[in-house]
Amino acid sequence: CGASSSSSPSLAYPASWPPACATSTPCGRWSATTAGFTLLEEAENERMHLLTCLSMFQAGPVTRLMCIGAQFSMTPFLMMIYVVNPKAMHRFVGYLEQTACETYHNVISHLETPGTRLHAEWSGLPAPEIAKGYWKLPDDATWLDTLRCIYADESHHRDVNHTFASMASDDPNPFVHMHKEDAARAWKLEQAQRLLREHRHGSSASST
Repeated sequence: CGASSSSSPSLAYPASWPPACATSTPCGRWSATTAGFTLLEEAENERMHLLTCLSMFQAGPVTRLMCIGAQFSMTPFLMMIYVVNPKAMHRFVGYLEQTACETYHNVISHLETPGTRLHAEWSGLPAPEIAKGYWKLPDDATWLDTLRCIYADESHHRDVNHTFASMASDDPNPFVHMHKEDAARAWKLEQAQRLLREHRHGSSASST
């Protein structure tokens, strides 16, 4: 089960990286109204999925080598497909993400069902620190909480790529407003955390 969890992001990461590169170069469609921001965010998100799974299960050298080999072998091939037919590439990634959604849904369903092997082995596992930091999870977050976050990400990737596959090359990016809202939310969260740290530091200093 651990291998299946790490294999999904190891395949999705190289699949999302070529479109991100192609739309972020001067020759691509890079601007606030195109796909660049969205696809770069998706590629980084898939990278975090992979790192989270690898850290959670303490992947050995063989598993890590397989993940690296899959990325090195797939990235040039997928880049060529995107250059020739971007819509076909987005459609392929959309179906790949749909498969990932089905995999995570199946894993989560078994994990939530008492009496299953996954429930017995994974229900009490804490979330790895990398997941807590990336998804802003509480200190008592579990591995199940992490899988739900990954599932939500994959669902979004599926919808984004199927949307881009149905768009013309000069259509505006329909996800721009979401990026602005996420940036504003992240800034507010960072400011709140900074103020909390300053308050704690001030309280500890006054108590001494």
